[in-house]
Amino acid sequence: MENSTQIVTGELSNSRREFLEKAGFGLVFGTLGVSFFTSCSSTEDADPAPKTPGGNTGNPGPGTGISVSGNTITIDLTIQTGLAASGGWLLISSARTLVVNVSGSYNAMTSICTHEGCFDSWTFSGSRFTCNCHGSVFDSSGKLLNGPATQHLDQYAATAAGTTLTIVR
Repeated sequence: MENSTQIVTGELSNSRREFLEKAGFGLVFGTLGVSFFTSCSSTEDADPAPKTPGGNTGNPGPGTGISVSGNTITIDLTIQTGLAASGGWLLISSARTLVVNVSGSYNAMTSICTHEGCFDSWTFSGSRFTCNCHGSVFDSSGKLLNGPATQHLDQYAATAAGTTLTIVR
C-alpha cells in the first residue's frame, strides 16, 4: 500500500482576506490601543487644571490669601478656609507645593511627582495624595506608598501662628 498525502492549495477570496485583515487590525489596536493611551509618557495631561477641592487652584493672587516670596509661602487661613478642617488640602501649582491639614497640624511638600515630574494634577483622599498623571500614591507627609514613582516627595517646614501659615521651601 502506498501512503499518499493530498495537498490542497488555494487563495482566500478578496472579501474574506479583507475581513481577516480588518479583524486582525481591530484586535491588535483594540488590545494595544488601551495600553498605548494609558501608558506613561513625558507629556503633560491635555487638561492641566489641578484637581483640588472646590476648583481652587491655590495660585497666589489678589484675594487668595496666598503670597509667595522667594522660598517662603504665606497663607492666610481666614481666606483659605479649605485648610481649616483635618483632611483639608491645597495645591499651590505656581509654587509647586502641596499643603494638608493633618489633625490640626500642617504638612507641606513639593507637588513635583518623583516619577515624571508632573506637578499640577493631584487628588487627596483617605489621607493619601495621588498623582493623577501616572498613579503614584504618597501619604500625607509625602512618603511614597505606591509607584511608579520610586522616591518620597520633599518635605517643607510649615509653621502656623494664629491665622497665618508659613511654609519655607
